[in-house]
Amino acid sequence: MPLTAITVRDSKPSKTTKRLYDTGGLYLEISPSGGKWWRIKYRFGGKEKRLSLGTYPDITLKKARELRDNERLLLRDGVDPSDARKAKKVAEGGGESFEAIAREWFARFSQNWAESHSKKVMGRLEKDIFPWIGTKPISKITTPELLTMLRRIESRGAQETAYRAKMNCGQVFRYAVTTGRAEHNPANDLRGAIPRGKVRHRAALTDPKKVGDLLRAIDDYCGYYVVRYALQFAPLVFTRPSELRFAEWNEVDLASSEWRIPSHKMKMKEQHIVPLAGQTVHLLEELQQLTGRGRFLFPSIRTFDRPISENTVTAALRRMGFTKEEMSWHGFRGMASTLLNEIGFHPDWIERQLAHNERNHVRACYNHAQYLQERRDMMQTWADYLDSLRGGADVIPLKKALR
Repeated sequence: MPLTAITVRDSKPSKTTKRLYDTGGLYLEISPSGGKWWRIKYRFGGKEKRLSLGTYPDITLKKARELRDNERLLLRDGVDPSDARKAKKVAEGGGESFEAIAREWFARFSQNWAESHSKKVMGRLEKDIFPWIGTKPISKITTPELLTMLRRIESRGAQETAYRAKMNCGQVFRYAVTTGRAEHNPANDLRGAIPRGKVRHRAALTDPKKVGDLLRAIDDYCGYYVVRYALQFAPLVFTRPSELRFAEWNEVDLASSEWRIPSHKMKMKEQHIVPLAGQTVHLLEELQQLTGRGRFLFPSIRTFDRPISENTVTAALRRMGFTKEEMSWHGFRGMASTLLNEIGFHPDWIERQLAHNERNHVRACYNHAQYLQERRDMMQTWADYLDSLRGGADVIPLKKALR
């Protein structure tokens, strides 16, 4: 029920902080000491966030609603109000500084990124870039200044971080140029000056016999039953660990043999369909008897309100005797990609099932159901193939898949 001006005025504090809710995420927070704060609760990028709108009585109920509506307009346009506020604050204090433009750039474009990527980019900016060039007018930063800042990162052995910092700076400068705040992108002059660090591929087993050993070890795992089911599920669907960990029962349709992952959980922000082989459906029917009353397929051992952690599954792999050089949780994707290509399935089917970014912009316009029937057949063949490896058969991949 919406608040009234009288309710807000007459509300009294209690021994603990209490909240009086209005509409659209707006609420009044009353502290035990009597302070009254207007706040708005909202979701951005799949995460719940809160923002302060000021104190009562300086901010009346009517004014608080106006401020709430302004913030929701930003959300409608795909901008995080918290990031927009930070950008505005920096801009007011530092004019056309690098930090002000960088935060503006981040607020504008980060809504299309995965949350983990957003955190890495902002962390890099705040830790390695803003302390050195953040307060400088962006139009006055020179190539030598930028190089000096990047060399500092290199000097501590963080070659890949330096490379990515240069890339992010280049994006900010390019945004400044296109918006008329700078005339030149000094990062362009550093092409080749900051080589990329050695890319470390996630460990994955790809030898069929070793894969069979892994599958049998998983079946014999004696730890938390949810972890065993997660490990059995992972090779059958080969999604990203975060997508598997946060899988919810309302996303799974066992009758249709499909798991539809919402766009906000996907790295590429596009709904992804995972066809479920018969073995996978049977596995989930068993699991549903154990965790189906909760939200997550694979809840934490401590509470059903949270999913298992990535470290929990990784630790299970180590307890089974697989080293970090041999196998990682993410390695189930590499394992499937390698063996499916060897079996002979069309690369486009495999890439679509891996939910990789489509580099060809014409082909990218196809929806999430692209090659769906072909992928259904592929996933069933894959599950049958894993059963053969688990049984210890000497299976030789055959180039028999339809292209």
